Amino acid sequence: KCVTALLLLNGMMTIFVLLEAQPAAVTSAPQTWNKELLLLKPCWKMLKKKFKSFTPCQVSNLLFLIFSGTPRVAFSAALPGSGNTGPFTTATPLTYKKVFSNTGNCYNPSTGIFTATVSGMYFFRFSMFNNMTPAPNSVVSLMKNSERLTSVWDTAATDIHDSGSNAVVISLKVGDNVYVQLEPNRAVYDDGMHYNTFSGFLLFPM
Repeated sequence: KCVTALLLLNGMMTIFVLLEAQPAAVTSAPQTWNKELLLLKPCWKMLKKKFKSFTPCQVSNLLFLIFSGTPRVAFSAALPGSGNTGPFTTATPLTYKKVFSNTGNCYNPSTGIFTATVSGMYFFRFSMFNNMTPAPNSVVSLMKNSERLTSVWDTAATDIHDSGSNAVVISLKVGDNVYVQLEPNRAVYDDGMHYNTFSGFLLFPM
């Protein structure tokens, strides 16, 4: 069924690409074809207009829906390099630029933000590591749009080399953003071993 649907969609797109190049073909076609092509033409215009507004993630999910009927969304990334990230005077999204996987391309390593293009139930996990002297000073929070969901703190211990993690299962609508926020005047540490990670995936669409 999926292959048949793909062939039909591809065939319709091919027909109308040719018709755009040679519009006279509509009027010169047999009368029965002429009527059917004119009825389908508004559908083609709608599809073409819609495709132009699709993000790479939406195109990827659309193609997978055609083949399997189920969208695939999953990513995992870590902070790059070594040394401290922060402190900053304002709350700042952490940009996990070491990308391990990004099926669906819904995670943006330039901004550190995951944007849902499929409404559904999602799982997210993040970890934090510090190596602050004389005392740790790390606070990170998982954010959904502007809402704080959960956090990991380490600000009062007398030792160093501490780590922590947290996770949530949440529902998202198309366009919702999820990211890890470094709180003001706090910092996290990495040394290239990728202690600080951010991962998530779609459990099921809704």
